[in-house]
Amino acid sequence: MKEDAIRVMIVDDHEVVRNGIRFSLLAFDDLVLVGEAESGEEAVQACAELAGSASLPQVILMDMLMPGMNGVVTTRAILEAHPSIRVLALTSFERGRLVHDALEAGAVGYLLKDAAIDELADAIRAACAGRVTLAPAAAQALAQISESPPRIGHDLTPREAQVLALVAEGLSNVQIAQQLGISHSTARFHVSTILSKLGTANRAEAAAMAVKHGLLP
Repeated sequence: MKEDAIRVMIVDDHEVVRNGIRFSLLAFDDLVLVGEAESGEEAVQACAELAGSASLPQVILMDMLMPGMNGVVTTRAILEAHPSIRVLALTSFERGRLVHDALEAGAVGYLLKDAAIDELADAIRAACAGRVTLAPAAAQALAQISESPPRIGHDLTPREAQVLALVAEGLSNVQIAQQLGISHSTARFHVSTILSKLGTANRAEAAAMAVKHGLLP
């Protein structure tokens, strides 16, 4: 292994994908595979075990859709513990929301799994240098979501989401206050804020809106 080679880890629940990337990386002297994980949980554990060693990956190729901890959650967990690592999202899907969530979690790039090996190698080098790489299809999907109106209820706080769920169950402000251990005035304020954010006139409309747009747990 060259001393200055970029250390790479693959995180993907499909063995055939890991095998393909592992074989492809052999073509580049400046890239070296230092680890593999078939789940987000395994990746977090592997990075914890390698922390402080010369084998800690510099770039992680992260599948976004995995059972258990998905790529977004895994990316966030790894970067929180190891901020020096660069994560490159590598997936078969270019959905705008997925691209947005990956970048928001801290990924510095988003490539599709059908990318040419030279393109992948260049993206790894760019990621190591902190430069963003977006597959054209992913960039287009991200642009489309940026142009779309915000999802109804996107600005509800976790507490307001709790209150909305109780409103949908038919609880009064007093009952909501008792359920959440807050004052009656605070419960009333939350309900008023929720009605305003959802653009509804009353509790019944808010409950119907919550069901229609999937805002309930």
